[in-house]
Amino acid sequence: MRCDPGPLIEMERVSVMRGEKMVLHDVSLRIGAGEHAAILGPNGCGKSTLIKTLTRECYALAREGSRMAIFGRERWNIFDLRPLLGVVSNDWMTLCTRQITGRDAVLSGFFGSVGVQPYHTVTREMEGQADATMAMLEIAHLAGRAVAEMSSGEARRVLLARALVHQPRALVFDEPGNSLDVFAQHELRETMRKLARAGIGIILVTHHLADIIPEIDRVILMRGGRILADGRKRDVLTAAALAELFGLPVDLTERDGYYHLW
Repeated sequence: MRCDPGPLIEMERVSVMRGEKMVLHDVSLRIGAGEHAAILGPNGCGKSTLIKTLTRECYALAREGSRMAIFGRERWNIFDLRPLLGVVSNDWMTLCTRQITGRDAVLSGFFGSVGVQPYHTVTREMEGQADATMAMLEIAHLAGRAVAEMSSGEARRVLLARALVHQPRALVFDEPGNSLDVFAQHELRETMRKLARAGIGIILVTHHLADIIPEIDRVILMRGGRILADGRKRDVLTAAALAELFGLPVDLTERDGYYHLW
């Protein structure tokens, strides 16, 4: 019998600085393992820093009354934590400057690296899992192509395979629709829906309301490093709340489970 891993993340009065700037201010948040949630807010509101705190790229200030746990544990060896989280982030694409092939990009998910390095040991099991993951996402034909030569949509699907290859407990999407055309955005959202229905936890970070797939029913609004609202999608996504969030009057519609803003 598999033991309960605990909530994906528990934060109590967490504050984070980046350089000389306070980016998160006394954030308290709990997201369960297997839960689907979206973190919505304008650029610079702190949502990406929140995710980097989850992945241990940023660390909270040590303060009395402040606490943070991931899957029920406050202390982690980063190499033990990485396989439990699949991160789809544009940060990896900016680092991918060499002629890394699609297959090596996916294999690098086992190591949390940019491409496979000479000191990495790639097993046959890893190769089989990489091939199976690429086949599942229908990108086996990209295995030998350099990531730098792929379209944005193709590269994003390779990045998703990289996040999935080690069969994580949760997937974190950080602004996944950026730089994608309409067709590629549609493909990505349909893939996210399939994964959500398969039972893997989805945490979506975005400033695009249309990125929030119907399977995500919890929305967290962030502005200025603080949480403005947290609750059921139909309760949180109102014209009044979104006008306050983005700082301008808005109109809001819902169609087929997707919300649209203008």
